[in-house]
Amino acid sequence: MTSATTMNTALEPVYRERLIHLAREVSFEAGARLFEEGRRADRFWIVRTGTVALDLHIPGRRPAVIETLGHGELVGWSWHFPPCIWQLGAEAMSPVRAWEFDAEAVRALCAEDPEFGRAVAIWVGRVVAQRLHASRVRLLDLYAPYGSGGLT
Repeated sequence: MTSATTMNTALEPVYRERLIHLAREVSFEAGARLFEEGRRADRFWIVRTGTVALDLHIPGRRPAVIETLGHGELVGWSWHFPPCIWQLGAEAMSPVRAWEFDAEAVRALCAEDPEFGRAVAIWVGRVVAQRLHASRVRLLDLYAPYGSGGLT
């Protein structure tokens, strides 16, 4: 993936290296829930292999899949913004290997090194903007009258 939201594209090598030093390797089986909308966001992940679906709870309906993430993508941004509550849910769509990060440790590193913190904030901000766009498009696809999903 060459998206501006992947870690390898969004962060300079020196910042990627600093971040990876805080990571621990984890894996999830297909169908495993990484997190639930509305719960405390205390960690995040970078997908190494596999795919993760982000979903949105819709009362009276099945959760709507907003986006599917793969290699290099950031899973979870809610940890970065108080009150640190998940805004979406996430589920492994296939077996997933990922780097997991403790949000408190990353926030501490961001506070300690303002340039690193700025780079992470810009990256996470880009991810939020992209996810909001994807959510809007997906919800228009699902619920708007035909043809209203076009963006001008």
